Amino acid sequence: MALEEFEKEELNERDKGYIRMRSLMDYGMGILWSAMGGFLIFVNQFNTGLELRYDASTLRVFGSICLVYGLFRIYRGFKKNYLRER
Repeated sequence: MALEEFEKEELNERDKGYIRMRSLMDYGMGILWSAMGGFLIFVNQFNTGLELRYDASTLRVFGSICLVYGLFRIYRGFKKNYLRER
Protein backbone atom coordinates (compact mmCIF):
# COMPACT_ATOMS: atom_id res chain seq x y z
CA MET A 1 0.00 0.00 0.00
CA ALA A 2 1.42 3.37 -0.98
CA LEU A 3 1.71 6.17 1.56
CA GLU A 4 -0.85 8.28 -0.29
CA GLU A 5 -3.41 5.46 -0.04
CA PHE A 6 -2.73 5.07 3.68
CA GLU A 7 -3.34 8.79 4.30
CA LYS A 8 -6.66 8.67 2.42
CA GLU A 9 -7.84 5.57 4.26
CA GLU A 10 -10.82 6.21 6.57
CA LEU A 11 -10.21 5.51 10.27
CA ASN A 12 -12.63 3.52 12.39
CA GLU A 13 -14.15 4.92 15.59
CA ARG A 14 -11.68 3.10 17.84
CA ASP A 15 -8.69 4.65 16.06
CA LYS A 16 -10.29 8.10 16.10
CA GLY A 17 -10.84 7.81 19.85
CA TYR A 18 -7.26 6.67 20.36
CA ILE A 19 -5.92 9.62 18.36
CA ARG A 20 -8.15 12.05 20.26
CA MET A 21 -7.04 10.65 23.64
CA ARG A 22 -3.34 10.74 22.74
CA SER A 23 -3.65 14.26 21.38
CA LEU A 24 -5.33 15.55 24.55
CA MET A 25 -2.75 13.79 26.69
CA ASP A 26 0.08 15.37 24.68
CA TYR A 27 -1.49 18.83 25.02
CA GLY A 28 -1.95 18.41 28.77
CA MET A 29 1.50 17.02 29.42
CA GLY A 30 3.03 19.65 27.14
CA ILE A 31 1.42 22.41 29.17
CA LEU A 32 2.59 20.84 32.44
CA TRP A 33 6.18 20.37 31.22
CA SER A 34 6.28 23.90 29.83
CA ALA A 35 4.92 25.34 33.08
CA MET A 36 7.52 23.43 35.09
CA GLY A 37 10.24 24.67 32.75
CA GLY A 38 9.07 28.25 33.12
CA PHE A 39 8.94 27.85 36.89
CA LEU A 40 12.50 26.51 37.03
CA ILE A 41 13.83 29.25 34.76
CA PHE A 42 12.25 31.99 36.89
CA VAL A 43 12.58 30.26 40.29
CA ASN A 44 14.17 33.35 41.87
CA GLN A 45 10.90 35.30 41.59
CA PHE A 46 8.89 32.65 43.48
CA ASN A 47 10.99 32.44 46.69
CA THR A 48 10.52 28.70 47.22
CA GLY A 49 13.92 27.86 48.68
CA LEU A 50 15.04 25.85 45.65
CA GLU A 51 17.31 28.66 44.57
CA LEU A 52 19.21 28.29 47.84
CA ARG A 53 19.70 24.52 47.52
CA TYR A 54 20.63 24.30 43.85
CA ASP A 55 22.82 26.31 41.54
CA ALA A 56 20.91 28.87 39.44
CA SER A 57 22.54 27.80 36.19
CA THR A 58 21.61 24.15 36.81
CA LEU A 59 17.98 25.11 37.39
CA ARG A 60 17.94 27.24 34.24
CA VAL A 61 19.42 24.46 32.10
CA PHE A 62 16.96 21.88 33.44
CA GLY A 63 14.12 24.39 33.07
CA SER A 64 15.10 25.03 29.45
CA ILE A 65 15.12 21.31 28.73
CA CYS A 66 11.68 20.94 30.31
CA LEU A 67 10.36 23.88 28.31
CA VAL A 68 11.65 22.49 25.01
CA TYR A 69 10.21 19.05 25.81
CA GLY A 70 6.86 20.60 26.68
CA LEU A 71 6.77 22.47 23.39
CA PHE A 72 7.63 19.24 21.59
CA ARG A 73 4.71 17.46 23.30
CA ILE A 74 2.34 20.24 22.25
CA TYR A 75 3.64 20.01 18.67
CA ARG A 76 3.22 16.23 18.68
CA GLY A 77 -0.37 16.61 19.88
CA PHE A 78 -1.00 19.08 17.08
CA LYS A 79 0.48 16.84 14.33
CA LYS A 80 -1.35 13.64 15.41
CA ASN A 81 0.95 11.18 13.63
CA TYR A 82 0.18 8.24 15.91
CA LEU A 83 -0.92 5.42 13.61
CA ARG A 84 1.75 5.72 10.96
CA GLU A 85 3.73 2.60 10.22
CA ARG A 86 7.46 3.05 10.31
